Amino acid sequence: MSAKEITNQAVEIAYGESILEEEPFYEPVRDEIEIFTSAYNARIPIILKGPTGCGKTRFLEFMAWKLSKKEGAPLPLITVACHEDLTAGDLVGRYILKADETVWVDGPLTAAVKSGAICYLDEVVEARKDTLVLIHPLADHRRLLPVEKKGTVIQAHPDFLLVVSYNPGYQSLLKDLKVSTRHRFAAIDFQYPELATEARIIAAEAEIDDNTALELAQIGKRSRLLDSSGMDEGPSTRLLIYTGRLIGEGVKPRRACETALVSSVSDDPVARQAIRDLVSAVFPA
Repeated sequence: MSAKEITNQAVEIAYGESILEEEPFYEPVRDEIEIFTSAYNARIPIILKGPTGCGKTRFLEFMAWKLSKKEGAPLPLITVACHEDLTAGDLVGRYILKADETVWVDGPLTAAVKSGAICYLDEVVEARKDTLVLIHPLADHRRLLPVEKKGTVIQAHPDFLLVVSYNPGYQSLLKDLKVSTRHRFAAIDFQYPELATEARIIAAEAEIDDNTALELAQIGKRSRLLDSSGMDEGPSTRLLIYTGRLIGEGVKPRRACETALVSSVSDDPVARQAIRDLVSAVFPA
């Protein structure tokens, strides 16, 4: 396969579209299900805000499944992992050479707009600001997507919904949403769950006993309260689930915590030792 063919293939598979057949596990924390459902009914674009690994993406997968059941038809979810090199062409589409002819290939945003899918721009602040400007007419009352390279404008399908996410903890002057972008979205705030709720999530996702799940949730809660400059964030719910899965596979609890928590959260020796001490207190042997 030539370099050109590889590039063309990469364009065609640059995003993932999923239709969930089975209900994803999701444990509600507050009224986020009701709020999202109301926003979808009103076709209001949504921002999911919260720390890494707190369940934003799983929540959206659950809502896509739930709304599909309500509407009586599949509701596709198209996910784009944003990054600093993401261009307008990556989102909207571009002309490529295929079999010695030039053809247009829709990008993920265009595909979602046309089909009535939910388009999820994950970690949207990572994308270039000039790229995000193109979503402005799509995220207000107009619901229009300009396709400059084709000289056309696409009216969004009635079922289309735009959802973005980001982690406010990583905000900076260089990586933040412009006010003109932010004011086009309603926002749902996510935090790590309360102890009992997080324990239920760990038990269900890792398929471990309730007591071990509670102990892991306690480690997570205490670690997030540590005052350490060597740790940007404490262990996420995702990492606690990974730890539980290792334990479920027969790895001893302290070794599982060392692998999936201590070594993953920080490279700072002081921060790592602080978490290691918490683990030892919960799992003495």
